[in-house]
Amino acid sequence: MLTGFFGRASIAIEPVICGIVFSVLTVGIFAAPHLSPKWVPKDIIIVAPVFALGVLGCAVWALWVMAAPVRALFNTLRPVYIVDGYIRYRGRDAYSDEMCNGYVAVLTEDRSVACEWPTLGPVELPEFVRPALCEFTEYGGVHTIDGRSTGVLPARIPALGVGIHGRKEEIA
Repeated sequence: MLTGFFGRASIAIEPVICGIVFSVLTVGIFAAPHLSPKWVPKDIIIVAPVFALGVLGCAVWALWVMAAPVRALFNTLRPVYIVDGYIRYRGRDAYSDEMCNGYVAVLTEDRSVACEWPTLGPVELPEFVRPALCEFTEYGGVHTIDGRSTGVLPARIPALGVGIHGRKEEIA
């Protein structure tokens, strides 16, 4: 749960460090004329706003990098549902996005929709309903169908989330 969050936080350390450097430069530029008036002219403070903008830019950068993992972390606190009902696959409809090839839904025992998610792919999904024991979250989709993983969640997450993408399989 926290592995992906800390992995992204390790990436966000770069804008934090850059922001600290820009902060030190900004404060130093304002303080330098007072600390050593003999060597530093007072009009140097005119460049301080440039570094202050760098601080703001780094703050926005760090917040942008961390926004998605923070949202995902909060969504992991939401409940995991287990429904003994049906799994339904259906094709696109009039409101589907261009990249969407259909929808997967978990249906309750009385065939009402518990939750539905769009899917992506080149081939449109067929209309298909079958009985299934489904484990799902609203945010993450269907985790297991009849006890078998759907691949939404990896079986194991490496330290800091590094190496989670299987590029070796893609290259080969």
